[in-house]
Amino acid sequence: MTIVSNLFRSLCLTALLSFITPLFLLGSMLGVLLAVSYIPGIADIGQIGENQILTFLSIFGDGYPLQGMLTIGLTCSTVAGLFDVFNFYLYQDVRGH
Repeated sequence: MTIVSNLFRSLCLTALLSFITPLFLLGSMLGVLLAVSYIPGIADIGQIGENQILTFLSIFGDGYPLQGMLTIGLTCSTVAGLFDVFNFYLYQDVRGH
């Protein structure tokens, strides 16, 4: 029973962290570009960058940037979960269980 609880705890933590990380990175990039767009002289750079990121996200979200962020987060979470399960299986195999 301990092995299953360790796997489940590790899987949940891995999935949660790898879901939050890309959302945090994309959100912070958008926040920085939004702040830059209010600075005179380089406002165009911030607006162009913000539009590019929103366009990129809307490609993955069928026209909705928020849905694109969730799609990217779920994909990263799924891949990290698969790697975690594989690592847990490999670790159990090495130990001889």
